[in-house]
Amino acid sequence: MRVVLGSDERTELTDAVQADLEGRGAELQLIGPPGGGTDQWVEVGRKVGEAVAARTAETGVLFCWTGTGASIAANKVRGVRAALCTDAETAAGARKWNDANVLVMSLRLTSPTVAKEILDAWFSTDPDPSEADNIARLE
Repeated sequence: MRVVLGSDERTELTDAVQADLEGRGAELQLIGPPGGGTDQWVEVGRKVGEAVAARTAETGVLFCWTGTGASIAANKVRGVRAALCTDAETAAGARKWNDANVLVMSLRLTSPTVAKEILDAWFSTDPDPSEADNIARLE
């Protein structure tokens, strides 16, 4: 699984999520400070979105302080469906009903424990085939 991970800050949370993804066997592409860069949230969000849209990554995991700005930036990229998720149920719903392809979390609100629960839900939930028409309308 190819995952692009981006954040405008490197924190305990981004390190924990990176370790979790590596433990799942993900091939990671790092954007922003986690990868040694200096990009701010607008550029990080755009670059994560572009990687997912270009299919160099199957999914993206993205962070900024609130998660809102990075979500907006990623969603500007055609083909991206970024979802700001604060819990596992929201992440599962984003995948199930919206076929979301970029997971966004808040650096301010998300603990490493909650992030793991969110990642578990994200990676264990597939889009619901009965939502195909709705998902197609998102394009």
